[in-house]
Amino acid sequence: MNLVIVESPTKANTIAKFLGKDYEVSASYGHIRDLPKSKLGIDLENNFQPQYVVPTKSKKIVNELKKASQKADQVILATDEDREGEAIAFHLKKLLKLKDCQRIVFHEITSQAIKQALKNPRKINMDLVDAQTARRVLDRIVGYKLSPFLWKKVARGLSAGRVQSVAVRLIVEREREIEKFKPEEYWSIEAILKKEKKFSALLMAKDNKKIPKLGIKNKKEAETITQELKGAEFQVEKIERKEKKRNPLPPFTTSTLQQTAGYLLHLSSQRTMRLAQQLYEKGLISYHRTDSLNLSKEAISMASSFISKEFGKNYLKTRNFKTKSKVAQEAHEAIRPTNANLTPDKVKNKLYKLIWQRFIASQMQAAIFDSLKIEIKAKNYTFQANGQSLKFDGFTRVYPVQYTENVLPELKEKDILELIKLNQEQHFTQPPARYNEPALIKALENEGIGRPSTYAPIIYTIQKRNYVEKNEQKRFQPTEIGLVVNDLLVKHFPKIVDLKFTAKMEKDLDKIAQGQKEWPKLIESFYRPFEKNLKQKEKKLSKKEIAEEKTNKKCPNCGANLVIKLGKFGKFYACPNFPKCRYTETLEDNKLNLKCPKCQKGQVVEKRTKRGKLFYGCDQYPACDFAVWDKPLKDKCPKCGWLLVKTKRGHIKCSNPECDYQA
Repeated sequence: MNLVIVESPTKANTIAKFLGKDYEVSASYGHIRDLPKSKLGIDLENNFQPQYVVPTKSKKIVNELKKASQKADQVILATDEDREGEAIAFHLKKLLKLKDCQRIVFHEITSQAIKQALKNPRKINMDLVDAQTARRVLDRIVGYKLSPFLWKKVARGLSAGRVQSVAVRLIVEREREIEKFKPEEYWSIEAILKKEKKFSALLMAKDNKKIPKLGIKNKKEAETITQELKGAEFQVEKIERKEKKRNPLPPFTTSTLQQTAGYLLHLSSQRTMRLAQQLYEKGLISYHRTDSLNLSKEAISMASSFISKEFGKNYLKTRNFKTKSKVAQEAHEAIRPTNANLTPDKVKNKLYKLIWQRFIASQMQAAIFDSLKIEIKAKNYTFQANGQSLKFDGFTRVYPVQYTENVLPELKEKDILELIKLNQEQHFTQPPARYNEPALIKALENEGIGRPSTYAPIIYTIQKRNYVEKNEQKRFQPTEIGLVVNDLLVKHFPKIVDLKFTAKMEKDLDKIAQGQKEWPKLIESFYRPFEKNLKQKEKKLSKKEIAEEKTNKKCPNCGANLVIKLGKFGKFYACPNFPKCRYTETLEDNKLNLKCPKCQKGQVVEKRTKRGKLFYGCDQYPACDFAVWDKPLKDKCPKCGWLLVKTKRGHIKCSNPECDYQA
């Protein structure tokens, strides 16, 4: 009997279907060894050797795998082909004391791929294991050394992370760009013209010189131009016809899948990765943690056959895309369906549909547009009208894209056009947009921060820690605590949040994976100066100067002047005589100026649970236990007089649990 070990039970079930009675397939349920939660778990004086333990949840699984491996003739480790998968295989070998095991890898869970992998077993790649170890040790050192510093100097419950802190910095810096932004006024002039049918043209040039975007600065300048054009003859001067091609995008990598699923399907990066994991484990798509754009010959052949059969050979154009990243080595292929004939109507899954469409489209002809540019002269001014129509749909037959169809009337050079109207329109330059999830992932990728598979946990963590929150437009804004922690790290631990330093560290981790660098030396070069700086800052900085502000407001219990303290979930009033006096009070900024509908004495204020979830409650708690999750409105319920609330889906209802009123 051969024992095959994979990470998840779903993956085990899928693989078991392709193997005969001679194979038993078991799951490790992910990592079976990790660093201990209660302590650092790294020998700082002995080459930073990790002190791994078996987590409580894994002990039963390990015992079962030990018994199964002792009975097996051959143990085959079939974990994922990236660094995490290689590390899991390494720890399985160590814990199960396997002297002669086989390591197999595959890019998709199909019968052919599994059987091919079994014919070509290899040894565990220790370079990949070392790269995973280095990342784990590095992140543990930063987290377990810097987080207690934040507890002492700012507030308990905070954490710092090597990559998460850089992500917060990007969001904070974008917010400050927005705050500093000063809008500039500019105007545009549009001519509504007619020749058989109406169409519009924009003013583009004066005296054959292009007018820049901010060229017309105010209404006076716009009106001056409009006056100069009074009585002008609008004549077609130049007609330019072109055929424009729009090529399909390459198949997905992990990063582009997360970005596109965010924009088109409104999925969070975490949800996208969870759905992709399920599709992979069921054998429907290739491995979903990859930054490679490569496609195998078999995959291209599969797509070619499908396209020729379903759409005709005139739609086919085979392509293999080059990966921009120099270190794209986590996997061998882009994300694609394992069977092109399993069309989205057969697999009812919106993420699968997106992956299938993108892959098939990548092997199709470009879409061809007829483009028309018309230059129109009026005195010494030049207007321009642009037309576009689809000539050949190409890949858009499978993967729809946005384009504007604008059919202009048939015109010839020297044609005189009728002016219907001149429109002046005021505009203002816009500040940079706040990051949403797809935009933040793109920024992290462009800066070389983290790996594609780490983006989802990074984004989850910075929200969980209450460093950033999403506004109503689903865009990230830093919280008060996020701003304070970021500024503290930027000022006193600049390397930790430096984009270039973090990107260089990522490249060094890749060098370890390629066997070009030893991991203990990398950790040594980071840790010694980091530890020295940390000790200095612990002595120099005090909590009062970072996280406290004096006020003249009196404590109602003991009469001392209250201070504004910074907690994990923002600022609040507190008595300086803590723990003798435990008085606290919500800041006026967090009060909603709404009287509590239950006790009619207190004010409704913003509050947070221990886990940081926002809710609204009475400031007289525990005397009054009024609390709601949905935001209270100033309007009152016409049935019972309690406050109305607005749910996350935009519905209006009564805050009284005994009232059924809904607007």
